[in-house]
Amino acid sequence: MPATSRRHLLLGGAAVSAGALLTACTGNEPKGRAPAGSAAPAADGKPGTPVTIGFAGPQADHGWLNAINENAKRRAATYSDVTLEITEGSNDTAAQIGQVRTLVNKKVDVLVVLPADGKALTQVGLQAMRAGIPVVNLDRIFASPQAYRCWIGGDNYGMGLNAGRFIGEKLKDKPDATVVELAGMDSLELTQQRTQGFDDALKNYPNIRKVARQAADFTVESGQAKMAQLLQAQQKFDALWNHDDDQGVGALRAVAQAGRKDFLMVGGAGARSAMEAIKADDGVLKATVLYPPTMAASAIDLARALGQKKGIGGLSELEIPASITLYSAVVTKENVDAYLPTGFH
Repeated sequence: MPATSRRHLLLGGAAVSAGALLTACTGNEPKGRAPAGSAAPAADGKPGTPVTIGFAGPQADHGWLNAINENAKRRAATYSDVTLEITEGSNDTAAQIGQVRTLVNKKVDVLVVLPADGKALTQVGLQAMRAGIPVVNLDRIFASPQAYRCWIGGDNYGMGLNAGRFIGEKLKDKPDATVVELAGMDSLELTQQRTQGFDDALKNYPNIRKVARQAADFTVESGQAKMAQLLQAQQKFDALWNHDDDQGVGALRAVAQAGRKDFLMVGGAGARSAMEAIKADDGVLKATVLYPPTMAASAIDLARALGQKKGIGGLSELEIPASITLYSAVVTKENVDAYLPTGFH
């Protein structure tokens, strides 16, 4: 995962800003002169130069990871000019390195790689770049920016920050409010970033204290076991921030078994089951903070643009950006219908 100090472009917001900037800055252009950047070719849905994209990701042993693969396949299928070479996926670093090298040897035009371990796969990313094959690094970041042409991924710090803000606004008028946290795997930097964002958000609400934190393993079983421990240790609290909707399935089972309904829960990632529970609004789960697997579809878009030597519509630059950080939107019952189609199983 990228360090929070790395400068990233917020997709969508940047496009709006760029468009607004062009509108504001071209009003005084001399007549007859084209606005800066107006001639820049941008990738669109029209068939263009054929592009073969190699896609290598980890094993789909989690709902979110499976959604990554499905998003990539579906987006590639919408383009008649894209051929997708996709590997089986593996959590074994050596196996994934071998898969990426196979794609390089096939001389694909562009690579999209979601590494099982960003640091461990950095060398193979460098090899691809040196071979003249641009790499779109998806989510888990390589150790060197020389190993990829573009990085696109989610905002782990932003997930925690927005979860904390949502809970903070709900509890801001409650004296001595308390919250608990069901985190992911503490060995992962992404878990630490999500916790840091949450803690930083709570600093803006002096009436709220975090009284307990328990780490789970991003699985249903671990979510149920660790949530049961939290519930037993904390007889009363006002809100729960759960890092992952898959482990949240288990957490909700533990909540139901304990008969607890006295707090609100915020999930993470954007599983369809979580969104459906939010829409039903008949339990403790009131929101989930997105870590959108649609990033894989966007990675295919970027790879296609790279292969066709085009930029992104809405931006003036001739080239695609070097990095794109996706926004961690908060899904609630008010906006859940808009996000349901993106929910993963």
